[in-house]
Amino acid sequence: MQRHSGVEVEKGYSQGVGEWDKNGAYREETYGGTTLGEVTGRGGDTHRGLKSRHIQFLALGGAIGTGLFVGSGAILALVGPAPLFMAYLSMMMVVWCVMNNLAEIVTYLPMKGITIPYFVKRYVDSSLAFALGWNYWYAYAILVAAEATAGAILLDYWKTPVPAGAWIAIFMLVILFLNIVAVGIFGEAEFWFASIKFLTIMGLIILGLVIMLGGSPNDQGRLGFRYWNDPGAFTPYLVDGTTGRFLGYWTAFVKAGFAFITSPELIALAAGETIAPRRNIPKAARRFIWRLAIFYGLGSLIIGIIVPSDDTQLLSKDSNASASPFVIGIARAGISGLNHVINAAVLTSAWSAGNAFLFSGSRILYGMALTGDAPSVFGKTSRNGVPYVAVLATWAVGLLAFLNVSNKGAQVFAWFSNISTISGFIAWIVVMITYLRFRSALVYHNLLHTLPFKTPFQPYFTYFVLGVDEFVYSGEGYRCGEWEEGNG
Repeated sequence: MQRHSGVEVEKGYSQGVGEWDKNGAYREETYGGTTLGEVTGRGGDTHRGLKSRHIQFLALGGAIGTGLFVGSGAILALVGPAPLFMAYLSMMMVVWCVMNNLAEIVTYLPMKGITIPYFVKRYVDSSLAFALGWNYWYAYAILVAAEATAGAILLDYWKTPVPAGAWIAIFMLVILFLNIVAVGIFGEAEFWFASIKFLTIMGLIILGLVIMLGGSPNDQGRLGFRYWNDPGAFTPYLVDGTTGRFLGYWTAFVKAGFAFITSPELIALAAGETIAPRRNIPKAARRFIWRLAIFYGLGSLIIGIIVPSDDTQLLSKDSNASASPFVIGIARAGISGLNHVINAAVLTSAWSAGNAFLFSGSRILYGMALTGDAPSVFGKTSRNGVPYVAVLATWAVGLLAFLNVSNKGAQVFAWFSNISTISGFIAWIVVMITYLRFRSALVYHNLLHTLPFKTPFQPYFTYFVLGVDEFVYSGEGYRCGEWEEGNG
């Protein structure tokens, strides 16, 4: 064991632990003056090229994607507007907890090349870390395919003569290029992608309020909560009555997980390539949940206000929907031209999320290679510090998006969202267990006061959310086959 800046670190894993000097500059320590890749003998070293604005927009870009812009339409069609709104608010509680758990750990040990499985190995169990690492990589790789599929769905809105396979190929090649160059280029691209997304969602919320209050050019008048009365706020799920309404909310809660799955981890995975992580990681974590509350809370409410749950254009098993519910609502309001602009902006959100997920999946695989949980070839990096073999391997799994060529886009999107969501819930359970073990270790050694970043209500809130997450995970199975059986 080596001691760096007051923190005990295992030999070979001290890369990236540092402190600010008297001039305010972040000074990073290395093990024996060498890079992590040289210490482990398994690969090269990544570079700290992500600035504060990059890391904040990376988290924002990964969290706000097709789950809100496309997947919310499927929830609305299935169970109605009230469960949609309540589900997103409920899921944000889980996300806030997981985000803070990870932020506390990685701020304490912001080491290069070390990803979440390393902390599981250090504080819980090496076999669990091995399983979690591959589970994370699998989830991120499938999410790349999900975003490419969503992009094909959105492009089909314009009914172009270009086949879906060609659009998917273009989508995949662009995100591969952005991830294979230097991490600073990736961060800059993600910053601008996420900026477009930020402006789009804020504009849509304002526009939705205008439509709600009667400002649309057609004769639909003041909408208010008209669609909450007809066809109704709740669409009973599986059975009628109160039980059916509760199952509708529970189904929406589970489905809403897709919009957030693996998003809190984006900040943690980028910590090793972030400038001054002990300053920038807490900053991003604090702002993350409030942005989600505004975007998902108000966004999901607006969707249920401007689009009725029985609109045939919404994503469902009976349709091959090619539009976001926001685009449908704008078209219903009679605002000509704007629906095409918004659809294009929503398309960039799919590109942004796919870009972020490819980055995260490749870093998981790279980190496992450094710790011996994956073949050493995945630890190789380019002269720009990019783990290019891990990027290519993760990208290759994303080519499953070509399933969209021979199946309905809505069906393929449901496949990918289901399998990635259940993997994400498993990962969150392990993250919370790891945090509780991490905190117990600090308490045992009387080091809790040394935490650079602390969050309120801990560890009690983590125990509560851990129980909720396990309950949600147990409920995932009853609805996984819903579309195949005709219930969704």
